[in-house]
Amino acid sequence: MIDLATHADQLSPTDVAILDATRACVVDFGVRRTTLTEVARRAGVSRPTVYRRWPDTGSLIAELLVRELRTIMAETMPDTGLGRIRLVRGIVDGAAAIRSNAVFAKIFRTDTDLMLTYVFGRLGRNQRTLIELFATVIRLGHTDGSIRAGDPEHMGTMLLLIAQSAVQSAGTVAELLAGAEFDAELARAIEGYLLPLPEKDCDDR
Repeated sequence: MIDLATHADQLSPTDVAILDATRACVVDFGVRRTTLTEVARRAGVSRPTVYRRWPDTGSLIAELLVRELRTIMAETMPDTGLGRIRLVRGIVDGAAAIRSNAVFAKIFRTDTDLMLTYVFGRLGRNQRTLIELFATVIRLGHTDGSIRAGDPEHMGTMLLLIAQSAVQSAGTVAELLAGAEFDAELARAIEGYLLPLPEKDCDDR
C-alpha cells in the first residue's frame, strides 16, 4: 500500500506551521485574499522564511491541497478487506470528506475557477498519487478475485475521473441527489465498474 503519510513526515515544524497558517487564511478569506504576509504573521515567522520555502501564494496553496487530499485519503481508504470493497469505500468516503472539508468548501464557494486549476485542471502530484493508490488496490483486487481484469493504471485513471466528476459536480445536483443517496449511487457506479465480468460475458469477449 502507498504510504500517504510519507509526505507529511518530510515536513519540518516550520513547514507545518506555515501550512497550518495558510489553511486558516484560506478558510477565513479564500485563496485570492490569502497573502504570504498574513500567512507569515499567523505562522509566527518572517516573510523571507516563507519565501525560501514557497516563492508565491500559488505554490503554497498547491502544497496545502496536496496535504489536505493525502490526509483525507489516508484516513478514508480501508487497510483490510477485499480490494473492490476497500476501493469503493475509500473513494466514496474520500469524496464525501473532500466535499465537507473546510478548505475545499471555501474554495468551491469563492474560488471555483482556482479549484479547477489547482485540482482538476492538470495532472499533478495529487492526481498521480491517487492513480497509483487506486492501481495498488486494484492489483490486490485482481489477486483476491474481487475486481475484473484490466490494466490497473488505466482503471485507476478512470476511477480518478469518476471521483473528480462526483466531487466537482455534487453541488450542481444537490436538489436531485445529495447526502447518503449521493454516496450510495456513487458506490454503485464504482462497484459496477470494478465487478468481475460473468464467465459467459468473458467467453463472449
